[in-house]
Amino acid sequence: MTPFLKNILVVARRDFLAIVATPAFLLFLLAPLFMVAMGLAGGVGASQLADSARGAERIVAIVDAADAAALRAADRRLRDGLRGGGAPPLLEVRIAGPAAPDPRAVAREKGADTHAVMSGPIETPLIVERNAEGSSGRYLALLANEVRRDRVAGAVPPVEPRFESLQGAGSSIAMQQSLGFGAVFVIFLLTLLLAGQTVSSLAEEKGNKVIEILAAAVPLESVFLGKLLGFLGVAVLFIAFWLAMALGAGLIAATQVDPATLAAAGKAAGALASMPATGWPFFLAIGFGYFVMSFLLLGAVFLGVGAQAATVREIQMLSLPITIFQVGMFSLSAAAASAPDSGLARFAQIFPLSSPLAMAARAATDDEKGIHLLALGWQALWVALVIWIAVRLFRAGVLSGGGHWQFWRRTRGA
Repeated sequence: MTPFLKNILVVARRDFLAIVATPAFLLFLLAPLFMVAMGLAGGVGASQLADSARGAERIVAIVDAADAAALRAADRRLRDGLRGGGAPPLLEVRIAGPAAPDPRAVAREKGADTHAVMSGPIETPLIVERNAEGSSGRYLALLANEVRRDRVAGAVPPVEPRFESLQGAGSSIAMQQSLGFGAVFVIFLLTLLLAGQTVSSLAEEKGNKVIEILAAAVPLESVFLGKLLGFLGVAVLFIAFWLAMALGAGLIAATQVDPATLAAAGKAAGALASMPATGWPFFLAIGFGYFVMSFLLLGAVFLGVGAQAATVREIQMLSLPITIFQVGMFSLSAAAASAPDSGLARFAQIFPLSSPLAMAARAATDDEKGIHLLALGWQALWVALVIWIAVRLFRAGVLSGGGHWQFWRRTRGA
């Protein structure tokens, strides 16, 4: 092992142990628990609100008693084919009396969210709807048309189709693009949580003059790279801990469910086996590699910028632009994931700071694998270049006695 690599590993081990062997690291490691708890609380509240709102939605049909049964039967037939998010609100059938109620008054009744009201003869119904562009009014018109057709043709026995599952047809383009966006989001979230910590990594060393001793003993390049690797080790430990927790929770949950649910989950897993264009093993491996490169790239930039800060206040002020910068890279890569063959996607894949995220999205939609090795080399080259620039700026600005990055301030004469 060369002295340069040995110095890098010594600095990385020192920083890794200095971070991990502290009580504060336990809070950092368990921080996602608070996020999960808040997310679950918000999700339960939103689900209850959505369920209550969904239960209050309705469409109303005011028809003659002779048409009520036919209307309900037509509603059952049509609703069976519209399951899921496309299903219309529940149908409420009212019998028209001698004094026909005003459909507008019915639509304004309290206690229910009425989307549309149909009244009058089935042949020429009057439909009052809240949203002219909505589908509730058209659904009521379709029901009226079905009732008229049943009158003419009579009752027709339902079709008994034979369904066959399509195996080995490959993944849909929309599903692969969704998977690419998921990879972009996961890498962005992990780097947002972990890479920003490198900004303040040199603050303590600069405050107690340890950095001057390190700079005199080893090359600054090895100090910067060692710190990056130390923080990368912390990030990998963080990810490994939560992966183990998720795996354990999944195994515990698997022992508590019935065999039918397990069989359904096994079928779903089989359907997902060939979803990424490059296959799951390569996709997961290259995704982890792109996370490492994204962490190193952003960490090198943040380490270099944070090293120029003279005070803790300046480091705190950097948090907002750093977050905005990361969100900008995420937005660029997300746009590239939604349009993988566009010029914007090519730009995002070439631009070094968004390249890991954009290339991870490409691995989900493009089966070419050799390009990813080239992309990793391109990103590693930029890591080295950013470290080289950061070291030169740090040596020229801080170690030379400047102490800050406000280069526009002129030194006063004696």
